[in-house]
Amino acid sequence: MDLEAEAEELASALGANKEEVLEDLEKLVSYSVPLDEAKGSLRRKYGDSDASGGDEPTTKDIADVATDDANVTVTGRVLTVGKRSIRYQGEDQVIFEGELADGTGRISYTAWQDFDLSVGDAITAGNAGVREWEGSPELNLGQSTTLVFEDEQPDVEYEVGGDRALDELSPGDRGRNVVVRVLECERKTIDGRDGETEILSGVLGDDTGRLPFTDWDPHAEIEEGASVRIENVSIREFRGVPSVNVSEFSSVIGLGEDVTVSEDAPEMGIDEAVTSGGAYDVRLVGNIIEVRDGSGLIERCPECGRVVQNGQCRSHGEVDAEDDLRVKAILDDGTGTVTAILGHDLTAEVYGGGIEDAKEHARDAMDKSVVADDIREKLVGKEYRVRGQLSVDEYGANLDATEFAGSDDDPGERARDALAEVRA
Repeated sequence: MDLEAEAEELASALGANKEEVLEDLEKLVSYSVPLDEAKGSLRRKYGDSDASGGDEPTTKDIADVATDDANVTVTGRVLTVGKRSIRYQGEDQVIFEGELADGTGRISYTAWQDFDLSVGDAITAGNAGVREWEGSPELNLGQSTTLVFEDEQPDVEYEVGGDRALDELSPGDRGRNVVVRVLECERKTIDGRDGETEILSGVLGDDTGRLPFTDWDPHAEIEEGASVRIENVSIREFRGVPSVNVSEFSSVIGLGEDVTVSEDAPEMGIDEAVTSGGAYDVRLVGNIIEVRDGSGLIERCPECGRVVQNGQCRSHGEVDAEDDLRVKAILDDGTGTVTAILGHDLTAEVYGGGIEDAKEHARDAMDKSVVADDIREKLVGKEYRVRGQLSVDEYGANLDATEFAGSDDDPGERARDALAEVRA
């Protein structure tokens, strides 16, 4: 896309200053406003009376809005309103985000100026731009959009408001509210966009599950053990699982009583868990069918913690490696497989000894692989219940285990239940 050429042509047709037109065009495009809509907006801005001729928006039901639409007019009800800031050309820009719905469907939106939207409002957004966001259409409400508040509320089948339980949150959600207990909380200093920045990070819990969080503008109410209501959070993906983002625009309200937190993790079939895209805390049951290479007595880089081979780290070159214990096992429940990764403590329990025991075993045999062989003999072919954090990416599904124990389930009973389900 040659914006300079587009700006030159547009400025010539409008009799406007090319540099000003280029600056305006770059700004609109940087906000993901489609090029045709951006040009139409600038024609109107610079007084082209014929600007609306070829760019008249089509009135559509929300379900019919497609990514190849340039601009549309839709009527719907505001389900959620979130607020955050972005950085553009060194300046902070406050934007508003959420979902809009009518009787046919719902769609996400981004408003690049404050239209004073509130949850539950019925609106008609005229000349709203359309862009593709994570494979779906999204409305862009900007300076070329006309917005009318309607008296009649359209019937929608979706929940109005941002209140959600933790297990209902997905990456990309904006304007959500949660009621949680802070299970873990740590203050950190990181290299942020404005230099060193203090943040809070940890784990939140409710009666449906647990999720990690980051508070980018540390709130005094967020501390370990506190029960709070947090309004206007966004959800992003972090290491394959949803993560709660708390910002300067979030409100944190301390609660007078403790929020109940489930002590157990939801149990899922492996295929279901993998298809969901990841989970921060989940329990899977299956048979260990293989203990992979890279298990047993291993060496790690003291700088980054990566496994090293022959004293060489991929990031730091030759290092004085540190010994560690690990298991990478393939867990299979008949519906799918994951790689269950056991750290030092769980591996030591399985192996029956710590690092010094493993090193002595390897020295006696003059072969490090005997440690993995011993673990393999104990695990393969048996059924286990494994709890941990599941991440899914292009390389596969990994479950970082926090609990690992033999299953006491009756395989015969499970087989009968499965057969009954098939027959039903």
